[in-house]
Amino acid sequence: MDAVASMLYLDYGKKEGQWLPNKYGGNENLDAIEFFKHLNSVLHGAYPGFLTIAEESTAWPKITAKPEDGGLGFSFKWNMGWMHDFCEYMKLDPIMRKGDHNGLTFAMSYNSAEKYILPLSHDEVVHLKCSMVNKMPGYKVDKYANLRVGYTFMFGHEGKKLLFMGQEFGQEHEWNEATELEWWRLEEGKDDNYLNIGMKYYVQRLLEIYRSHKCLYEIDDDWSGFEWINADDADRSIYSFFRKCPSQKKSLLFVLNMTPVKREGYRVGVPVRKQYKLLLNSTELVFGGAGETSVPEVLRAKKGECDKRDQYIEFDLPAYGAVVFEFNL
Repeated sequence: MDAVASMLYLDYGKKEGQWLPNKYGGNENLDAIEFFKHLNSVLHGAYPGFLTIAEESTAWPKITAKPEDGGLGFSFKWNMGWMHDFCEYMKLDPIMRKGDHNGLTFAMSYNSAEKYILPLSHDEVVHLKCSMVNKMPGYKVDKYANLRVGYTFMFGHEGKKLLFMGQEFGQEHEWNEATELEWWRLEEGKDDNYLNIGMKYYVQRLLEIYRSHKCLYEIDDDWSGFEWINADDADRSIYSFFRKCPSQKKSLLFVLNMTPVKREGYRVGVPVRKQYKLLLNSTELVFGGAGETSVPEVLRAKKGECDKRDQYIEFDLPAYGAVVFEFNL
C-alpha cells in the first residue's frame, strides 16, 4: 500500500490553514487508522497467508503490530530509512565512506521497532536516480564489485529483501516501463557482458545461501538473530557481523570490505573457537570478479583477543571483497 503516511496524517503535505485537527486536537487521521486496522484484520482473518505491506515514510509507531495491541496490523513495513542510508553510502567515493560509516550501521538501532522489508524498489531506479549498478562509484568493474558487496550486506542484514527487476543482473539504464529489460546483457561472449552474467550468478548464490540457512530469515526483528563483530572499523570501511537462530546450529559470518584496498592479514574476532568454512567470495571469476583466491576454504579460529573476543580468524581480505563463512555456534 503506497503513501500510507499521507493517509495517517491530516496535515501531511499541507500548510497551516489547509487542514483541521481531529476531535482530540491532534493531526492523526482517526478514520484512516480504523480503516487500516479493519482492512488488515479482515484480510488476515480470512486469508492467513496474505501479506499486507505499508510504504510508510515516517516514524509512526506500531505499523506492523496487531490491532488488538494498538497497531495497524500490516505484515511488513518498508524500511525507507535503511534504503536511503544504503544508497547514499554506496554512492560515495570509497575514500569518503569512512565519514559516513554509521550510514550502514544505524538501521539496526531501530530494527526491532517493526517487521521490516529492505526495499530496493522501482522508486530507486527511475527519475534520473540511475540503476543500482550506476549508482556505484569508479570504473565499470568497480561498479559491479561495489554492487556485489552491497547486495551481500543487504542479504546479511535483518529484514526481508526486495530487489526490483533487472537489478539482479546489473541493468545499466534506468527502468523504463515502455521497453523490456536489458536481457541482451546476459548473452555470452559480448563485450563486458561477463559482469552481468557474473552478477546474475552472484545473486543466485546469495539466494541459495539465504534459502538454506534459517539464521538469515528466522529472526529478522530482534537482536537475538544478529550480532556485530566490528561495527566501528570506519578507517578501513570494513563491516563484520554474524547471523544466528535457535533452531539451527549453522550460523553465518559476514566480512565486507567497502574499499578497493586489499587488507592482508585481516583479523576478525569470532564467537567460538571452531572451524569457519568459506561459503562465498564475491571476487571469484564466475561472479565477474578478479579471481582473488587468497581466502582459504577452511579457517580454524586461533586463541587471542580481537574485536573484544577471545579468538579470531585471519586471512587476506580482498579489495571490494565480501566473504561469508559458515560455522556452528
